[in-house]
Amino acid sequence: RRLVSAPRGFQYLSLSLSLSPLLAFLGTSSSVCGLLAAPQVLARGVAILSSRPSPLPSVSCPDPEVSRTVLSDRSQLQLGGLSRDTEYQVSVRGQRGGQPSSPASATFTTGADSPRDLRATEISPRSALLSWTPPRAPPAGYLLSYETPAGETQEIPLDTSTTSHELRHLVPSSRYRVQLQAIRRGVPTAPTSTSFTTGRVTYPFPRDCSEELLNGPASSQETTIYLGGERERPLQVYCDMETDGGGWMVFQRRMNGEMDFWRDWQDYVTGFGNLSREFWLGNDALYRLTSSGDYELRVDLRARNESVYASYQRFRVDSPTEHYRLHLAGYSGTAGDAFGYHSGSVFSTRDRDPNRLIIPCAVSYRGAWWYRNCHYANLNGMYGNDRDHQGINWFNWKGFEFSIPFTEMKLRPRGFQPPRWP
Repeated sequence: RRLVSAPRGFQYLSLSLSLSPLLAFLGTSSSVCGLLAAPQVLARGVAILSSRPSPLPSVSCPDPEVSRTVLSDRSQLQLGGLSRDTEYQVSVRGQRGGQPSSPASATFTTGADSPRDLRATEISPRSALLSWTPPRAPPAGYLLSYETPAGETQEIPLDTSTTSHELRHLVPSSRYRVQLQAIRRGVPTAPTSTSFTTGRVTYPFPRDCSEELLNGPASSQETTIYLGGERERPLQVYCDMETDGGGWMVFQRRMNGEMDFWRDWQDYVTGFGNLSREFWLGNDALYRLTSSGDYELRVDLRARNESVYASYQRFRVDSPTEHYRLHLAGYSGTAGDAFGYHSGSVFSTRDRDPNRLIIPCAVSYRGAWWYRNCHYANLNGMYGNDRDHQGINWFNWKGFEFSIPFTEMKLRPRGFQPPRWP
C-alpha cells in the first residue's frame, strides 16, 4: 500500500502501523507478533511500527516498538510484509524542532487470499472437471462464473469445502473461459481463471436423444437437445441410454407420488416436475418433436418385481389447434394394447375438455390424458389410488383396481439402430 505523507516543511516523518481489533483469519499468534515486531527496512530512513495487543483471546503480542526515520522529501511509502485479509490502522506525523504535528490517520484492509491453480481436466464435448487449490484462510464460499457461447454469463455459488466442480451441458467445439473467486464477508476476492475448448461431436446440436447417443457412449441422464437441430431452441430432457439399446427421450415418469399430476391445461402444455424423478415434459414439446420426424413410443410399467412394456411403431401428437390429438399404430410388447384405444383422441384436463362431455373424463378419473369414453390406460391418474378407475391404470395388465407404482413413456426415431460401442 502507498500512503501520502503529511505536508512538506518538516525535518522528518514518523509512521505508526497497528493491527485493527477487527483482525480475522489469523494463522498463529506467534506469526502475527513476529510480523509486527521484526525490524524491516521499508525505505531509506526509519519507520515507527507499533502494535496494539489484539482483544482476540487466541492472540497475545508484546508491545515492542521499532523506530526508523523517513526524510521529509518523501511523499509515498511502500509497506511490505503485511498479512492478508487484515485491517490496519496507520498514522503519519511530521516533526520539526522536536515538535510533532497532529497525526494524519488512515485505515485499510489488505486483500484476501484467493484460490490458486484453477485447471480444467477430463474435458469432453459437453463437460469439464474444474479443480483448484483453496486459499490458506478458509473462505465463506466460492463463486464460479463462465460465459456461454451465446454470450450469457452463468454464475455458480459453491460451498466452502468444495475444491472441484464438474461443468455439464456445455456446447461442443466451443471455447470457455472460467473464473473462480473466494467470498469473504460477502466480498469476492481477486479472480483466478483458466480456459479450455470442448471436444468435437458428429451432432453438436442433437435433435433428440438418439443423436446424442450417436455422439458417443453416454449414461442415462439429463441433457440438452435442440428442437430442429437449431442452437437457438434448446430443450432440457432426460435420455434413457440403456433400455433396448438406448436413445430414448423420456417424456413422462411416475415413481413415488411426490409430484401432483392433478393439474390444469397450461401445466400440461408447458410441462412440470423434476426430469430425474417425476415429471411431464409438456404437450407443446411433444408436438414439436413428433411433427419434425417419424417417432416410435415405448411405455415401461413396473410393479414390485414385475415389469412389462408396450411399444408402438408410430407415435404423433398434433398441434395446439387440434388439442394435441394422439396418433398411435403398430403395437407390440408384453403389457397388452391398452393405449391403442386412445388413438385419435384429444388431450383434456380438469379445466379444459374439448370433447364437451357433461362430466369430463379428466374430472371423473382425476387425471389428464387422451381420454375417449373414458379410458383403458390412465398413466397420469392419482398415484396409489386403487379404487374407482382413478389410479395409474393399464387395463390389459393390472385392470382398473390397481395403481401402477412405476411408469415411463419415451420416444425415439422410428427404425433407429443403436450403435455398438467397443
